[in-house]
Amino acid sequence: MAGSKFAYVRNFELPDTLLPGTFMVFRLDGHSFHRFSDKHDFTKPNDVRALQLMDHAARDVMEEYPDILLAFGESDEYSFLLRRSTDLYNRRQAKIVSTLTSLFTSSYVFNWQKYFPNNPLQYPPSFDGRIVLYPREQQIRDYFSWRQADTHINNLYNTVFWALVQLGGETTTQAHATLRGTVSKEKHEILFTRFQINYNQIDERFRKGSVLVRKEVTEPAVTVNTQGSAPHGPSDASDDTLVVSAFSPFEQKRTKLNRELKRDTKPKTEVVVLHCDIIKDQFWDDRPGILSG
Repeated sequence: MAGSKFAYVRNFELPDTLLPGTFMVFRLDGHSFHRFSDKHDFTKPNDVRALQLMDHAARDVMEEYPDILLAFGESDEYSFLLRRSTDLYNRRQAKIVSTLTSLFTSSYVFNWQKYFPNNPLQYPPSFDGRIVLYPREQQIRDYFSWRQADTHINNLYNTVFWALVQLGGETTTQAHATLRGTVSKEKHEILFTRFQINYNQIDERFRKGSVLVRKEVTEPAVTVNTQGSAPHGPSDASDDTLVVSAFSPFEQKRTKLNRELKRDTKPKTEVVVLHCDIIKDQFWDDRPGILSG
């Protein structure tokens, strides 16, 4: 009630504007997803359906917010990088966190049936979100390297653990005891010698996580006919070409139209999902725009 005697209560609201000129990394995690995955019979150690649903929700968030340049997801977690120059919601932390978290969650619920058609939701899932600010490009690279390294560490452990349980006949307590104190090389050896599983041949989705980036979309060329002749029929102009006849009402404006068509415009993009290495230089060298925003 603006202007009423009760409006003074707004004075208790504190500003939460985030520091300008810094990269925002928004990360969300599933709340109590161990229980959620058990209740909904997720396949162990990895459920492709659940991971694809997470990717779908993340893609919906990226498509809604163009200032998100990169996302990385594994298990029940996703991280989003917003361009350094973003002024999304005037950089108000609570607004950004609450809106992005709610959009991701609603998309997850809305699309659940597409990935689990025979497994209805038993109760609503929830996610928590936070924003961390980073001032420099190297810190962004190190952050995403950390998340991908963590993906490998967690997936290797879970792959061996569930092999011991599902194929080796151990209880979960025994499997944890078997793996206690083991290093990466020893885990690889257990998989290969006992279960003939080569970890390096496991789906990259599980080993490297999901990487969402924007890819430029090539649009059909638009040209203007300035030869002074009208097309004789549909066959004279392709579906991808705009033809303006010299005898059309637009004749006198064709020079201006040509100039407008040649203007540099921001290329259209689409969000694509990759399963690739983001620790090495190649990924970043191929996509310099991620850190230049």
